[in-house]
Formats: sequence, C-alpha cells, structure tokens
Amino acid sequence: MTEPPPAATDPAVPAPRRPAWRRWWPLAALVVATALVFALDLDRFVTFDALRQHRAVLQGFVERHGVLALLALVLAYTAVVALSVPGAVVMTVAAGFLFGTALGGALAVIGATAGATLVFLLARSALRAPLAARAGPFVRRMEEGFRRDAFSYLLVLRLVPLFPFWLVNLVPAVLGVPARVFVAATLIGIVPGTFVFASVGAGLGSVLDSDQPLSPGSVLTPKILLALGALAVLALVPVVYRRLKGRRR
Repeated sequence: MTEPPPAATDPAVPAPRRPAWRRWWPLAALVVATALVFALDLDRFVTFDALRQHRAVLQGFVERHGVLALLALVLAYTAVVALSVPGAVVMTVAAGFLFGTALGGALAVIGATAGATLVFLLARSALRAPLAARAGPFVRRMEEGFRRDAFSYLLVLRLVPLFPFWLVNLVPAVLGVPARVFVAATLIGIVPGTFVFASVGAGLGSVLDSDQPLSPGSVLTPKILLALGALAVLALVPVVYRRLKGRRR
C-alpha cells in the first residue's frame, strides 16, 4: 500500500507563515540606508550648487561613456527616489542638461518610476498584512473607495505634488492598490512635470555660467502649475462620473 502524503501537503492545512523578519528586513535596510545618506551628508551632491560645480566632470563622463552614463543616471535617480532624498527635481534638470529634453526626460521617468515601485513593493510586503489586520471599519471603507478609483487618484497625486512623493509611494501600498495600477499611474502621471524640468535643464548652460540662483520654485511658474492643475482635473473626471452615475441608480 502507498503511504498517505504528509499533512503539510494537505490543502486543508494552512501553509506556515513567513517569519516577520523576512518581511521587515528589506524595508528596514532601506530606512537604514536613508539614515546613512543624511548622516553622512551625501544629499549635498543632489543640489543645484553641486550640478554647477561638477558639470564639466559630468559632461565629460557622458561624452566618454555614453551607454554607461545612461545606466548610471537611471540607477542614481532610482536610488534618490527610493531613499527619499529631496533631489528629484535636481536629477531631472540634470538629466535634461546632460542628455537633452527627450532622452533626459525619458531617463528621469524610468528612474523615478523604478524608485517609487521599489518603495511600494517593500512597503506592501512589510506593512500591508499587519495594518490590514488592525484596520477598523473606517479604514476599510477608505481602502475600498481608494482602490475603486485608485488609478485616477494616483494620477492626480502624481500630476500635482499635493503630498510628498515618498508618501504617495507608501499609502497605496498600505491600502492594497495593485502593483500594475500603481506603476501605470506613476509612469503616466509624472511625465508632464518631468519633461518640463528636463526642458529647463536642456537650456541651463547659460544659467550655470552666470551667478543666477536656481531653485525648483523658479521653474514652477504659475502658467506651468495651472497646466498641471488642469490635467489633474481631467484625471478626476472618471471618478466624478462614476459617483454621479451611482447616485442616479
């Protein structure tokens, strides 16, 4: 006679839970790395002053190592976003300055999306289960509403920087937004602002030659903010339509 399979393979027997440290260590490592960046003052390299000071070295590197320079920019941008270093605008302007509006903007979009997705996946793995177990009725209702229109909400938050970029990476992970929705909304939503900053970088040479101060505020003119706001309103149209349709029913 053949022996019955062990109890562990029985579908009725629940699979052993993964140890908590296996869920937490990647996110903990990211937090430690972020703390080290600020403790060692490495964020000083992601500033407009640093770009002005090292631009000749950066341009020389791009000229000598074309493909490697492309990869280096994407990886550096991914690290800046994943570690929540406040220098994404500087990275985008630098990308436009070094590679032009089209290529620089595309590289910035790839790097920003990759960094945001990394944080999203780590946060979902570590935080989603424990917070869901402790969530009350209000949180569950908010979670259901957000997931129902997750793409539109995320698109608005990416188009208009109402909240810090790192926070918009974490909240969807906690609320159970699917990864494909998060990636698509992030990728599409950051395109307009990214190419605006990349175009500024493409014409930055004369500004860097002078002593004119440069800051993110000097780039985001009222006209640009108005255009981004209009795109955000359009992104909310499907949400409003569904709400009105639901009330009529």
